[in-house]
Amino acid sequence: MKVIYEDNHIIIVSKESGEIVQGDKTGDKPLSEIVKEYIKEKYQKPGEVFLGVVHRLDRPVAGLVVFARTSKALARLNKMFAEGEVHKTYWAIVAESPQVSEGTLEHWLVRNEKQNKSYAYDREVPHSKKAVLRYSIISHGNHYMLAEVELLTGRHHQIRCQLSKIGCPIKGDLKYGAPRSNPDGSISLLSRRVEFIHPVSKQPIVVEAPVPADNLWQALAPKE
Repeated sequence: MKVIYEDNHIIIVSKESGEIVQGDKTGDKPLSEIVKEYIKEKYQKPGEVFLGVVHRLDRPVAGLVVFARTSKALARLNKMFAEGEVHKTYWAIVAESPQVSEGTLEHWLVRNEKQNKSYAYDREVPHSKKAVLRYSIISHGNHYMLAEVELLTGRHHQIRCQLSKIGCPIKGDLKYGAPRSNPDGSISLLSRRVEFIHPVSKQPIVVEAPVPADNLWQALAPKE
């Protein structure tokens, strides 16, 4: 875990792939508990530390996670996420090039709880939710390319599912059609940038996650 931004009301960290944001049936220690321990130690807080989880990031995905440090920030951030006022940009490594190098994808997603997987359809079907994202290919390597994705809706496994639907599964994402897994069990998807108006101070917040140290990520990431 790396702290990217913190103040009295919010804390934004960059998680490693493999970490879970909230506790689940695995019993593994979640990121939320690690952040609580960090706050407790840094600020010498007695008793229980308040930390609100406002969104999640799939376990095999790396990058930015926003937490609330106060109940006021939690309530406002929940509302902002629900109303699309938090803008999230992702980077994804794919092997196949989409037919056009940039565009908007619109699908109807159906979530299968038992499989923990979503299925994309070109039209509305029973129990489906509309999913919209914008993408552009921002760099090319010998075998892979880097796509930048802006989420316009927040659906279960949305980026993974929609890119797979157009024949561009994310590197390492076996669940959505990649031919092989990554050695560390990650998928090559990074929550790269988060932008929003601070829920209390009303100042604009724009933060970016560090690029993973992996050689392919370093080769494909646009140089500053």
